[in-house]
Amino acid sequence: MQKALEYTGSHFDSFVDELSTFLRIPSVSTDEAHAADVRRAAEWLADHLRNLGLDGVAVMDTPGHPVVYAEKIGIEGAPTLLVYGHYDVQPPDPMDLWTSPPFEPVVKNGQLYARGSCDDKGQLFMHVKAAEAWMKTSGMPLNVKYIFEGEEEIGSAHLAAFLEKHRDKLAADVVMVSDTALFGSGVPSITYGLRGLAYVEVMVEACDRDLHSGVYGGAIHNPINALAAMIADLHDENHRVTVNGFYDNVIDLTDEERRTMASLPFNADEWVRETGAKGSITEKPYTALEGTTARPTLDCNGIWGGFTGKGAKTVLPARAHAKISCRLVPGQTPDEITEKLRIHFEKNAPDTVRVTFRNLHGGHGALVDTTGPAMQAASRAMEATYGQKPYFVRTGGAIPIVAEFKRILGLETVLLGFGLDTDAIHSPNEHFGLDRFRAGIDTITRFMAEYRE
Repeated sequence: MQKALEYTGSHFDSFVDELSTFLRIPSVSTDEAHAADVRRAAEWLADHLRNLGLDGVAVMDTPGHPVVYAEKIGIEGAPTLLVYGHYDVQPPDPMDLWTSPPFEPVVKNGQLYARGSCDDKGQLFMHVKAAEAWMKTSGMPLNVKYIFEGEEEIGSAHLAAFLEKHRDKLAADVVMVSDTALFGSGVPSITYGLRGLAYVEVMVEACDRDLHSGVYGGAIHNPINALAAMIADLHDENHRVTVNGFYDNVIDLTDEERRTMASLPFNADEWVRETGAKGSITEKPYTALEGTTARPTLDCNGIWGGFTGKGAKTVLPARAHAKISCRLVPGQTPDEITEKLRIHFEKNAPDTVRVTFRNLHGGHGALVDTTGPAMQAASRAMEATYGQKPYFVRTGGAIPIVAEFKRILGLETVLLGFGLDTDAIHSPNEHFGLDRFRAGIDTITRFMAEYRE
């Protein structure tokens, strides 16, 4: 292992240069104008893996963007690791807020700025470079398979079918994903809990056309008013969701989990100040950290209707719309919560309006057993890199494919990420610390040896 670590040290500058080349490809999956760029990124990555000496490298088509596959297997008696990452990126907009062009990588103060630098090309590339370090020195210590998809930023619409189709090809002992964040700068941590998601759109309609508010106002129910009242009634005085049965299947935090969360270096007041908010509001009796990582939530993400242009137009709108998302915890399912939301809105709508309810998408949460051999190997590897034992933490975001790995392949997932919440992923000026890029390569290198044991 020491030779592999030394190889990374002596080749790290070239690793950064290669990553920069990868980042220059604008693989924006949601924009059809960049479909050729997404394909080009897949081909570039496949060529890179092939040149490193990995076997079975292929750009495998799906009904959408392709999956890149590679492997190094055949080590008798060694476990098999399945590595997942994604090479597609978010759109760079708004362009005027970038301090440097999003697809022209630049290093400033030890941070590599570019779209995809952290999410997820940089973190994906940590695995590629760890493989290189092993293969150029001692040889791979275990069997490894890689799948890198091009649709994560648009919901991984075709990945579940890909897993089903290639179930035998993807057989492994555990999955590893590096698409999460450390708890804080210099705070080693491994994610073991993810929230799921239910996302819906509600339309409230009162009449078949916009009406003159002077003629009809006071008699025809304004759908914006009706929808706003229903949304305002979705939480009680303790900020608990009022949807009937919302908490029925929630797996609550254990006392040990609450003690661990309380021990984390988290300053709630400072965290609130960094957002620019006047204060925080959390479901009682939970802390802000518990509320944002391990409790279910319901939020209105957008609301619109009527006249919103310049000047005045005294209109009584025909309809109003809202988009609502629920972050779900293990025990809840998106289908269950979506159905409870539909029943709630239809039941609580005034008789004077009509409600149309649309399910947009959802995903399942996940809890990983921290005592399993892969998680413990990851803990030892990260401790060796950082010089301190990492925390096991939950995160408030969702990675729906983790639940699919469990459902389809029967595999647990180790979430070994090295981003930070301050890396501006999905935002202008996304960046990734080169120190964390190096720490990620070294930790993955160590994990491969630890898990082999």
